[in-house]
Amino acid sequence: MQTKALIVDDEPDILELLDITLNRMNIGCDCAANLDEARKYLSENTYSLCLTDMNLPDGNGIELVTHIQRCFPDMPVAVLTAHGNMDTAIASMKAGAFDFVSKPIELERLRSLVNTALKLKSSSDTENNGHVNIIGQSECIESLRKKINKLSRSQAPVYISGESGSGKELAARAIHEQGPLASAPFVAVNCGAIPRELMESEFFGHKKGSFTGAHKDKAGLFELANGGTLFLDEVADLPLDMQVKLLRAIQEKAIRSVGDQKETAVDVRILSATHKDLEAEVNENRFRQDLFYRINVIELKVPPLRERQEDILPLADRFLLNIAKESQDKAATLTKEASKALSQYKFPGNVRELENILERAYTLCENDTIDVEDLQIREVAAPSAIESHSDEDLAGESLDSHLEEIERGIIIKTLEENRWNRTAAAKKLGVSFRSLRYRLKKLGLDHDD
Repeated sequence: MQTKALIVDDEPDILELLDITLNRMNIGCDCAANLDEARKYLSENTYSLCLTDMNLPDGNGIELVTHIQRCFPDMPVAVLTAHGNMDTAIASMKAGAFDFVSKPIELERLRSLVNTALKLKSSSDTENNGHVNIIGQSECIESLRKKINKLSRSQAPVYISGESGSGKELAARAIHEQGPLASAPFVAVNCGAIPRELMESEFFGHKKGSFTGAHKDKAGLFELANGGTLFLDEVADLPLDMQVKLLRAIQEKAIRSVGDQKETAVDVRILSATHKDLEAEVNENRFRQDLFYRINVIELKVPPLRERQEDILPLADRFLLNIAKESQDKAATLTKEASKALSQYKFPGNVRELENILERAYTLCENDTIDVEDLQIREVAAPSAIESHSDEDLAGESLDSHLEEIERGIIIKTLEENRWNRTAAAKKLGVSFRSLRYRLKKLGLDHDD
């Protein structure tokens, strides 16, 4: 059975162009000049996709998007917009359109959109749910899974909000891997970790000789993610001048490498996240309002761990299995008291804190059994310990990175004092040999293994 598309536009030239282009892709077409005709075709036929103009003689294309979402939720619908009219494109995606293409229509962009739409329909027919495992059976996690499943069927930019350590990148990966771009690249970048002077080169690439140290051409993040998804973590940390360049790249779907004279077309889905209140950042003029509206077409909120405490122990079991696998050792188990302590703890650091607590407990426990004392929850959560270190003490580092550096320094110093005898060093540090071996691997110091 031939793939079939519905095209809706009141301009005969546009209808003819789309009809010819799709026929060459072996896609049959029905052409409608207004909403009434489109609804009649939809009631009498089955289509794999729909392309509709925004401005029609008897209404707005968004009306058709809404109708298709309600009556034919598995049918991808894309809209044709006037060049540069991003407000219309954003409104259509909020209504349920999976993507848009600007007039005058670029045929390469159109073909890419149509191919993505057909993959989307195919993945819907085969109930492809991806392979990212978001653990938990709580009501808010079930709701999150449903939203991710819906968002994976769109190309709309998604802004993922949530506290640090709550799993925003995992949600982004799930959106990517459950959608039609699953086999394409997923490129994640922490915007706050890129030195300001290297940002343009990192995002857009550079040409050989464009600046001191540019010894060869380098592809930027947009090029690496071309055809797939670019995840901008901690997007609120971007400086204002870089926000302008990022906005232009997203809107124009084109980039210019540092030192290059021409632009390169890129087709990238943008997912972004930050633990900050992005609206507050806009109000304080630290984040551009136009970029905020462009990346925040749809917002996805990831709940903190304290709001889904019934998921703590299933997460703990998974982490302990992963830790044992990485250490090539037996999996540790939690005592009843340790399980109770974890279940009652509020986890200000969320899922990341749970993982860190269990990694430490695994190295401290005896006989592969983790007790309350091994968790050291009170020590981690003590306000005095948190308040005694100011932001300035961390010098821009995350707490995890700061503590890792301290741990690395102590272990190296002890190993040097014991002529790199690991058994003696473990004894001096007051940890088991297994514990020291695990810490060395975690810190990247196990070069002799």
